[in-house]
Order: sequence, then C-alpha cells, then structure tokens
Amino acid sequence: MSSANPLNAYKETNIKTASPVKLVIMLYDEALRQIDTAIELMEQGDKRLDRVNNAIIRAQDMVTELTVSLDFEKGGDIARNLNNIYFYFNQQLLDANIRKKPEILKPVRKLMAELRNAWQQISANANTSMDENASSYRGVNIAG
Repeated sequence: MSSANPLNAYKETNIKTASPVKLVIMLYDEALRQIDTAIELMEQGDKRLDRVNNAIIRAQDMVTELTVSLDFEKGGDIARNLNNIYFYFNQQLLDANIRKKPEILKPVRKLMAELRNAWQQISANANTSMDENASSYRGVNIAG
C-alpha cells in the first residue's frame, strides 16, 4: 500500500462531504494553485513547457467544472455573468498556454482570487446563519 493512499482517501472524503459552496471554493483553490505554478514556471524560464501546459490545462479543467456547476434557472443573471467570466478565464488560459506569457495569467489570477474570496464570504455567512438557526431549532428528540 503506498503512502499516497491515505492522503487520496482523505481528499476524496473531503470532496464527498463538502457542501456545494465548499466545492466551489475547492475548485477555485485548485485553479489558483495551478495558475500560480504556471506563472512561477514561466517566470523561472523553465524549459519543460509540458509542465506549464499541464498546469494551465488543470486550471482550465477547474474552470470547466465551475462552468458546468452553474444553474442558470436558479442563478439567473448571476449565473449568466459567472458564465461570461468563466468563458473569459478559459480564453485567457488558452492564450497564455499558447504564448507562454505569465502576464496574461496575472489578471485572471487576480479576478479568480476575488471571486474565490466572495464565495468564502458566502460560505462564512451561510455557516453563521445555520449556527444561529441551529441554536433555536428544537427538532425531534430521537433519543427517547
């Protein structure tokens, strides 16, 4: 058994038990990590361009997951606006991958970090609301 298996099991459990908002934050976090990797490799002049390519493609995969998670029916204008932003992200990621220019990624990273922080605020507000509601909720006593 490899030492990576417990870590993979932990990650899988985190994903399976995460709330929808937490999953969105996790997608942003991974996309940001991959963009940071791509920027760092390009700025270092790393000649192994496959590493840059792989990092950018992983970031695009995260943006794709964010895009397919949009609910246009419930989300309305917000979902449509996020869809446009995600389209922009993918265009810029593609351009950066083709041209291997880190300056293309920096504005994407900045906007993505702002969106991630907004989702973090939503999560914090949702948790606060649930905590407040839980303290006043009597529920059903199943203990008997």
